[in-house]
Parts: sequence; structure tokens; C-alpha cells
Amino acid sequence: MDKPNFATLGQNLQSLRVSRGLSLSQLANDAGIAKSNLSRIEQGEGNPTIETIWRLAMQLKVPFGDLIARADIALGENGVQVRLIDQGNDNPRVDVYWMSCAPHSLRESEPHFEGTVESVTMISGEVLAGNTNAPKTLRAGDTFSFDASQPHSYRTGELWATMVVVVTYPKTTRENLASHII
Repeated sequence: MDKPNFATLGQNLQSLRVSRGLSLSQLANDAGIAKSNLSRIEQGEGNPTIETIWRLAMQLKVPFGDLIARADIALGENGVQVRLIDQGNDNPRVDVYWMSCAPHSLRESEPHFEGTVESVTMISGEVLAGNTNAPKTLRAGDTFSFDASQPHSYRTGELWATMVVVVTYPKTTRENLASHII
């Protein structure tokens, strides 16, 4: 399997960091990662985890998809692979992901922006998904939406699970437009 090319991710990250007037040191510190690791990511090197990219997106106050846009890579860790399929430019903002989870895998996600909703449509397999305090078992053909501004997770059992995840961000107003979308 070829190593993914992270050059586009690095370019997106650097562009967003610079546009917000953040130094490499400041963003690395705020995201809880080493400055050298952030530098390597911006140079398209290294192998950042989904969690690392997630923390950077949260610090930059942008949707996860903004960092991986146009990268055409599947990001994976701990048996979970995620690929951005499409991004909308409307208000509210909608991002669509393909996600595949190996048997006995767990993907825990920290809260998204307040008002964000995730909708999961199962393609194959079975997954326990949703808010940490009230997950739901989903099978092929099932669709389930939940408040993604709360901690949530995806857990598989004996089978692989493949799904489409639609993330709908809150509708932005003039006051918060700049903090959510580039």
C-alpha cells in the first residue's frame, strides 16, 4: 500500500494558520502537539493521526474537512479509515465522509462546534454509534442523526462496518461566519 501524500493537507493547514496570524509555536502549543511535528505536517511529511488533524481543526476553528479538502486521501488509525467525499459551500455547511471500521474498533470523537449534527447511513456491517451516553445499533440501510456537539463514538463488533457520515454544521451568522468557515 502506497504511503498517502499529505502535501495538500500541509498546504491547507499552513494557509489557515497564516491567515489567522498564528505562529507555528502558538498553534502547536494550543493543539498540544510538538512544534517539530506541526512543521513536518505543514511540509507534507509525517503521518498525522485523525486525532491530531481534529485538534488542529478545532484550534483553527474550522471544520475537519477544511484541512483535508482536495487532499484525496483516506486517513486512518486504529482500524478506522475516513475519506472526505464532498464539501458544500452553502449555509449551513455540509461535509460528507466515507468511513470504514475494522472489526472490534472504536472511534471516539470529541464534540464538534455547538449545533453540529452528524447523520450516519450504514452501507454494510453493524456499528454502535451516536452520543456516548445514548448510542444506537445501526445495520445496513439504517440512518441515524445525533447531536455532534456532544462526545460521540463509533464501535464495531465482529464485522467490518462501512458508512456515509454527513456532518451538518450550524448555520452561520455575520458575527460567527469568520470563526467557522474560511
